[in-house]
Amino acid sequence: MSATLHGVEAVPTLVEVALCNGLPGMHIVGMGDTAVQEARERVRSAMQACGYVMPNRKIVVNLAPGNIKKTGSGFDLPIALGILGASGQVDKGIMCDKLFIGELSLDGFVRAVPGYLAFALGAKEAGVGIVSALGCAVPLVETEQFGLVSLGRLRLDQPFDEALSMPSYSMSEDVGVDFRDISGHEVAKRALQIAVAGRHGVLMIGPPGSGKTMLASRMSTIMAPLTQDEILKTAVIHSVANESVEPIMHGQRPFRDPHHSVTTAGLIGGGTPVRPGEISLAHHGTLFLDELAEFRSSTLQALRQPLESGEVLLTRADSATRFPADFMLVAASNPCPCGYFGDKEHACSCSEFQIQRYRAKIGGPLLDRIDIQLHVDRIPAKDVLRSGDGMSSAAMREGVLRAQRFASWRRSCKEDDGSGIECTFSLIAGKRLSSRQVIDACKLDDETRAFVCEMADLSKMSGRALISLLKVGRTIADMDESIEVRTEHIAEALCFKVDDSAREPS
Repeated sequence: MSATLHGVEAVPTLVEVALCNGLPGMHIVGMGDTAVQEARERVRSAMQACGYVMPNRKIVVNLAPGNIKKTGSGFDLPIALGILGASGQVDKGIMCDKLFIGELSLDGFVRAVPGYLAFALGAKEAGVGIVSALGCAVPLVETEQFGLVSLGRLRLDQPFDEALSMPSYSMSEDVGVDFRDISGHEVAKRALQIAVAGRHGVLMIGPPGSGKTMLASRMSTIMAPLTQDEILKTAVIHSVANESVEPIMHGQRPFRDPHHSVTTAGLIGGGTPVRPGEISLAHHGTLFLDELAEFRSSTLQALRQPLESGEVLLTRADSATRFPADFMLVAASNPCPCGYFGDKEHACSCSEFQIQRYRAKIGGPLLDRIDIQLHVDRIPAKDVLRSGDGMSSAAMREGVLRAQRFASWRRSCKEDDGSGIECTFSLIAGKRLSSRQVIDACKLDDETRAFVCEMADLSKMSGRALISLLKVGRTIADMDESIEVRTEHIAEALCFKVDDSAREPS
C-alpha cells in the first residue's frame, strides 16, 4: 500500500508487482509521471547495493487505480518491496497493515519525500501505519509511524524503527519583532488591531519610508497562536510544498511576503504537478503584498475569488485540485510611481495620467474586497528617535483577544438571523455570511441606519463596499464589547474605508 498526492490529500494507491514470462525488464503502468518512471533505475541500483538479486524476468508494476495520475519519487520504496516480496527475498508479512512512502538513493538508503504529513493522515484514515525515512514522524497524527534506514534492514526480524522519539513542540509566540519598536503611527496601529480582531484585509498607502512594511511585518505578533486543528491543517499544506513545518508546530501563524515579480501560478498555485501557491501557504495566517501596484494586474485579479471563498480551485484538463486559502490580506503601496503624491515635504513628479494608470493596476473590484484602507504618513524624526517606546504587541494582542472573546459570547447567545443560521463571529470574519446576515448581526437602530445610508450615498459605495463597512463596524463594536453597532463605530470604520490617498498636499 502506498499513496499519491492530490492537492493536500493523499490518495491511497496499491502497488502491484508481477514476475512474468518475457523479455527481462521493468514496466511501470498506472499513469505514473516522469519521477515514477525513473524509479526503475533507482530501485535496480538500490537493490544491488544492498545485496539483493534483481530478478532476470519481466517485471510488471501496476499502480492502482489506473485512472489517477501518480506523481513523485515516493513510490521507490513500495516498488522495491513489491519486487523483493514477489521474488521471495523478503517476508511478505512485513508489508501488511502499513503504508509505504519513500525515495531510494542509489546505495539503498531511504529518503524523505514532500508531503509526509498528508501521507500520515491518509494512513490514519485507512487505519494502517506508515513507513518512511527516519526523522519524518510528527506528534499530531495518531497512527503508528515507523522509520526505515535502508533496504538492507529488511532482512532483520524487526526491520522498522518505531518512531518513539517523535519531536515535541511547545507553543511559542516569539517571532523577534514587536510593535513597541514603532513609535507614532497610532492610527495605523489601531487599524491593524481592528483588522486582526475581525480578520479584515488591509491596504496601507503612503510614501517610501513611512513604515508600511514595518507595520505589516509585526501583525502576526498580535494574533492568537494557532489552535491544534489549525496547526494540522496549515502544516499539511507546508509539508506538501516541501516547506519547514517547525514554526507552524510551535503555533506561529504563517507570514508570506512574495516578491512583486511572482507569477500567477506562484501566487495562486499551479505547475506540474500542481503545487500550492503563496495564498495557500498563508492559510490561517497573513499574506503581505508589498508594492501592490507593481504586481501584474492579472495576478492581482486572481485573488478576488479566493478572498471571497477562502479556497482556490485549480481546474486542469484532466483534474480539478482544491487548496485551502483562508488568509488575511495585508498590502502596501505607494500613491504614485515616484511615491510622493500628497506628501507635504516632497513634490510629486508624476503626471495625472501616470498616477491614474498606476492606481488602475490594482483595480476597483479588488479594492472593494479590502475592508480597511488607510494612508500612512511618514513620522517626524523625533518620533523615530523614540523607537522602543510605542505600544507593545502584548497590549495590542490583549485588545484583539478581548474582542474575540466577546464575539464568542455573542455566538453562544445563538442570535438567529431568521433563516436558522447562527450569526457567529467566525463566519463574519471568514466572510461567509450573506448581506442580510451581516446587517442583522449589526443590530442597527434607526439613527445608525440613517447615518450609514447617508455616508454610503456621499461616498458612492458599492453594495460590497457597504457590507464591508458594516463588517468593520461590527468588529469595532466587539472591541468595545457592544452588542449593537452604534453611530460612532460606523464613523470610525468610515475613517478606514474611504481612501484618502488622492488628497492634494496642503
